[in-house]
Amino acid sequence: MSVTRADGRVERGNQTRRLILQRAVRIASVEGLEGLSLGRLANELGLSKSGVFALFGSKVELQLATVRAAIKVYTAYVVQPARELPPGLGQVWLLCRNWLTYSEQRVFPGGCFFYSVSAEYDAREGKVHDTVAGAHGNWFTLLERTIDEARRAGEVGEDTDIPQLAFEIVALLEMANAESVLHDNFTCYSKAADGILHRLRGVATDPSLLPLTP
Repeated sequence: MSVTRADGRVERGNQTRRLILQRAVRIASVEGLEGLSLGRLANELGLSKSGVFALFGSKVELQLATVRAAIKVYTAYVVQPARELPPGLGQVWLLCRNWLTYSEQRVFPGGCFFYSVSAEYDAREGKVHDTVAGAHGNWFTLLERTIDEARRAGEVGEDTDIPQLAFEIVALLEMANAESVLHDNFTCYSKAADGILHRLRGVATDPSLLPLTP
């Protein structure tokens, strides 16, 4: 019986933690990670501050947990669907298309969570900076690896400068996000998609492997 009660408390704690982090990622995408506080989340969710503190312990731990929660959401929307395709240009394009959709549909209300918090923490030091920088670096690594796998599959030219290509793709993605958030203008997503498709066709061994339009 005591084991059952303990399991129930653990599950309730996990549910509360998930509830807090769902709210935290939404706040941080708009106001930044500095906009988070244990007291604010407790008040907004009708929880005790001591209970929230018991789950996270400090503002830094809350911020770190928020970044990790955002990574899980990002992976589910952007990365995981592309893994269902075999290596090739189709997988590269789907990864880019997923990113644009994730930003355009405001999975996070402030647009791309990582674009927002990267700007907030780019010149800082500490655990939060390192975690944000690691997530950003992992995205570049994933994109470069996906392009390289397409090259090894014979769909991308052997002489392609993969880091340069990945850099240009990310620049287009992030510009679309920035323009849409700042100006509330969503036409930038089709412009970014057109630009990425044009760049991918330029390195493709067979351009017909890519759609004619986004």
